[in-house]
Amino acid sequence: MPGGESHAGQIFCCIGALAITRSLHHIDRDLLGWWLCEHQCKDIELNGRPEKLADVCYSWWVLSSLIMIDRLHWIDKEKLTKFILN
Repeated sequence: MPGGESHAGQIFCCIGALAITRSLHHIDRDLLGWWLCEHQCKDIELNGRPEKLADVCYSWWVLSSLIMIDRLHWIDKEKLTKFILN
């Protein structure tokens, strides 16, 4: 909904639906990848909503979305893996 709060979990569901229906060509992958990467916090961990703390759940939503749009290389996977395992 326009003006509503964005959430990485909702984005994951939308991208997943587009991927399943082979419709990812309808989105701007670079713009969406930028938005997802904006959820990086100070040391690479990811949050799901603006101004929220990072956690493993949000990291999964964002990471999975980046994989589906072929933008995984835009983040430091090693640092994120370390955060998740900690």
